[in-house]
Amino acid sequence: MLTTAGAIVRSMRLRTLPLSLAGVVLGSMMAWRNSSFNLGTAIFLYLTTVLLQILSNMSNETGDYINGTDRDDRQAPKYSLQSGTLTLPMMKRCIAATAVACCLSGTIMVWLACGSLWQPRALLLLALGAAAIWAAMHYTLGKNPYGYRGLGDIFVFLFFGLVSVMGGYYVAGLAVEPLMLLPASAIGLFSVGVLNTNNIRDMESDRATRLTVPLLIGERNAKIYHTFLISAGWLLLVVYALLTATHWWQWLFLLALPLHAVHLAGVWCRRAAALDPMLPLLVISTFLLALIMGTTYIL
Repeated sequence: MLTTAGAIVRSMRLRTLPLSLAGVVLGSMMAWRNSSFNLGTAIFLYLTTVLLQILSNMSNETGDYINGTDRDDRQAPKYSLQSGTLTLPMMKRCIAATAVACCLSGTIMVWLACGSLWQPRALLLLALGAAAIWAAMHYTLGKNPYGYRGLGDIFVFLFFGLVSVMGGYYVAGLAVEPLMLLPASAIGLFSVGVLNTNNIRDMESDRATRLTVPLLIGERNAKIYHTFLISAGWLLLVVYALLTATHWWQWLFLLALPLHAVHLAGVWCRRAAALDPMLPLLVISTFLLALIMGTTYIL
């Protein structure tokens, strides 16, 4: 039987953390290539990202529990509230503590990046951070959660892709590079793919309480949509490399392509609970892709 500490760690859903880090790792490494790089800023960038993902995971579990989505027939693993290991008041205290930690870490990150909290770019970053905290908490939590209205894909693309990569690039280097929209969009599409895989797996249990893209378009069309997400992401990465690569090793990110191909084949061949292994495969392969790409552009 899990201890309280073990139950809290389980609710953090640590297997999701590499996906949240993929965008900021790629963005900050690209900034390191093109401009000055502050290690302290990067450390708090990564810490804030991890805390935001944990806040999102705990808030999502709480929202699903309150709204009755986490039932015994759900194909997903049972988390701490559903199993009774944590009570709702305990989870709410964890959410509050994580939100405070996000605010503190994010504020330190902005201060280190900008040298002050009272200049326009610092205030803009703080506002973006506040929006990220709101988005992390309201996917399934609150009176009108956007994740229950079929809008999760849009928010995941924005925050895991555009905000994560472009924001990581800007925080680390205090510069804007328009071409970074290509890899940022690619990471966003792969992140939506993680959500889409999750939603295909949970179609039957979600049907009674929420609206997702697979429920709107059906399982087969959701898998076609999934093929588009993965294929379009890779196309954007290839276009970016064609425009920017100056050495052969900057194409080594293609080493992650077979992992994404295995994932895509698995999504087409599996249903319901059998899809669960496809989630960490896409998460880890996307993180490795970001790490390889960032590293080869620094060399």
